[in-house]
Amino acid sequence: MIKLFTHENRMIVYNMNNLLQGEGIETVMKNEFSGGGVGDLPAFDIWPEIWIRDAAQLARAQSILHGVTEVTEGESWICRGCQESNDAAFGICWNCGRSYD
Repeated sequence: MIKLFTHENRMIVYNMNNLLQGEGIETVMKNEFSGGGVGDLPAFDIWPEIWIRDAAQLARAQSILHGVTEVTEGESWICRGCQESNDAAFGICWNCGRSYD
């Protein structure tokens, strides 16, 4: 298994994991339920993590996550799913998770 993504915000990690699984990439989450302090470990060592099972899917998974996290210049857009306004930096709707395209 290969660690693919980690972030201090659990909801961001869940959303990324759901996006990958929706694309057919098998993932495993670690530190999913570790909140607060855990002994003498630094806080970033217990952030939720997404691990990928199949190394052959690594490049595709990285590409998907890069597409979502890439900062883009431009105008805000309206989600076709829920009609919520989203900043240009978002590739998926913050409200319903629908992709920009």
